[in-house]
Parts: sequence; C-alpha cells; structure tokens
Amino acid sequence: MKVVLLAGGLGSRLAEETVRVPKPMVEVGGKPIILHVMDIYAHWGFTDFIIACGYKCMLMKKFFHDLHFLHNDFTIAVDDGVVALRPSRKMNWNVSVVDTGEHTMTGGRLKRLKDWIGDETFMVTYSDGVGNIDLQALLNLHRSHGRLATVTAVQPPARFGNLELAGDQVVEFTEKVQKHETWINGGFFVFEPGVLDYLTGDEEPLEQAPLTRLAQDGELFAFKHKGFWHPMDTVRDRDHLSALSVPGKMPWMDFGSAPAAAPPAPPARELALSA
Repeated sequence: MKVVLLAGGLGSRLAEETVRVPKPMVEVGGKPIILHVMDIYAHWGFTDFIIACGYKCMLMKKFFHDLHFLHNDFTIAVDDGVVALRPSRKMNWNVSVVDTGEHTMTGGRLKRLKDWIGDETFMVTYSDGVGNIDLQALLNLHRSHGRLATVTAVQPPARFGNLELAGDQVVEFTEKVQKHETWINGGFFVFEPGVLDYLTGDEEPLEQAPLTRLAQDGELFAFKHKGFWHPMDTVRDRDHLSALSVPGKMPWMDFGSAPAAAPPAPPARELALSA
C-alpha cells in the first residue's frame, strides 16, 4: 500500500529554518522530521512512499537520492570513486520523490499524483506531524465502514494555561490542561481512489472543500486517536519535539502492546470534527 507524504508547503511560521530547507527537512533530534513520520509507517510495515514535494524540491530530491549513503557506512576508493556500502541500519523503503509544483495546494498535489497512486487504497499524511498512531487499527476501521475516506481525529495539544473565573475572581488556575473534548484533523488518512474525484485543481486545499464534500456525502469517517500527537508548526514546536526525541523513548514511536506487523491483504493545520 502506497503512502503519500504531503511535503511541499512553504512553512512560513518556521521561516528561520525554511529559508534554507523545506519544512519536512527541519531537524528534530538530529534528523529531518519527515524521517520520523516515515519511521511510524515503517513500524507497521508500510514502506512504499510517494513524497509530494514543491518548495525547495531539489533539496528534497538530493536528500533522498543520497539517503542510502547517509544512513549506512561505506568504504570509498578515492582513486576511482567506487563505493562499497556497509549497511548499518535496515531500511527496506521504496521512495518516489515527485515535484508537484511550488505553489500547489494540498488537494492539487494529491490530484497530480493520480498516476503514481494507481487504483488501490492508499494512505496520506502531512510530513510535519508525528503521533503513535495504530495504523493497523486505522486501516481496519477504514475497511470496516466501506466508505471513501478515513481521517485520524486527534485532540490538539494544550498550549496555554486555563483560568476558571467567577466574575473577576480566579477560582481555579491549571497549567496546560485540556478539559473539553475537541477533535481536529491530525492527518494519517486512508483513502480510496474515488477521493481523487473530489479534487478539482492546483488551487484547492484538501482540508477545505474536498473533505467538506466527502463529509456531506457520508464518505468521511474518523479514527479517534487519544494517544500522543504533535505538529511542528512553529520554532517552539520544533524545540519541544527535539526535547522529546530521546532514542528509544520518543513518544510517537511508543505503540505500547500493539505489535508491528505487515498489513493484511485487502478484503473481496486544521479541520474541526464533530463527535
């Protein structure tokens, strides 16, 4: 099953980083955040990636072209440049990097990939958000309802303290607590090819009219994820995720007792979601 990674935006709120690299290449814990996203999918056996790039696409292409050298040791004969790789990490991934246009919106990027995706169920997510999503449970839900689209609904991280007031008196002060059940679009979609018929052109964001029309037609279901999820929209987000990026303890790779497994054979920043 193919996994599309939307990776072409400008990342203007991270301008101090994205002036030199595309947003998915901004490092978290010493490596680009897009690799953390791909690690999540690879854990569940999904390793056939299509990267829809745009802004600074040449840097993205060069990075993935050289990734086998960056993630393995090697010996090089300086005279003739012959390289012998010494694999240090198994990374059985297939990565297609596709230039979908510098100014194309997310819906347009997906539509441009129609020939790359083919006629089978596929997955889509953003390249700047991580979470310990149970992708097998997500896929099972998608197959059970038989509709065109499933979005992973997440609860946004609490960013601010909470004040409970009685008139002008503060009766309760709680730092960064989330009391109300709010669900937003966390990415990690599963789509049928019919979703592409809801996309019109380069100027259309996936998160606006296409998902709205899918919901109105009864074709959009939600997989509720109550575990860890966090986007990287700002420098503060980058620093927070980097602080959490401790090898073996990264919360977006903590799947609890859920086993890593290959997906079974198929059977014969922000959209509010209502419960």
